[in-house]
Amino acid sequence: MRRFLAFVILATFLFLAFKLQGPGTVTPLKSPIDKLVVIKSDRKLLAYSNGRLIRIYAVSLGKQPMGDKKMEGDNKTPEGKYTINHKSHYSRYHKNLGISYPNNKDRREAARLGKPVGGEIKIHGLPDNLSFIGKLHLLYDWTAGCVAVTNDEIDELFQIVPIGTPIEIKQ
Repeated sequence: MRRFLAFVILATFLFLAFKLQGPGTVTPLKSPIDKLVVIKSDRKLLAYSNGRLIRIYAVSLGKQPMGDKKMEGDNKTPEGKYTINHKSHYSRYHKNLGISYPNNKDRREAARLGKPVGGEIKIHGLPDNLSFIGKLHLLYDWTAGCVAVTNDEIDELFQIVPIGTPIEIKQ
């Protein structure tokens, strides 16, 4: 019975790994992105160019993804309207795009609670030493409030998302 259970677990893992990896080749994007939308309930990042949806990325979110971020350390991904305010090659998570969290609404809410608002919310890849995981990272929400994609996906986003791009994060 133990061997059968181990076989079922291994087969399930391999099936999920294959299914989550998806097609091997994707047409490279050439148009700059002018709007990003994160839909937390669907775990999706939508990329628009000239008002047209041109790419959908599956994402992992903060460990406590339901609801809006209220304060530092709550492991929630914030909700609201922000911009991409910087890019960094130097990151614990391959590369990242900075999100302009906190906004004024976020600061007021944290102050009302008497808590620090936090910051450093990013769209980022995986740690370089774990890049082999690829889309398996989508099996659960694991960030401290960021939006995570694969390293190949953050490489693509890094090239085509200019600083100043609006991003809306909604439930």
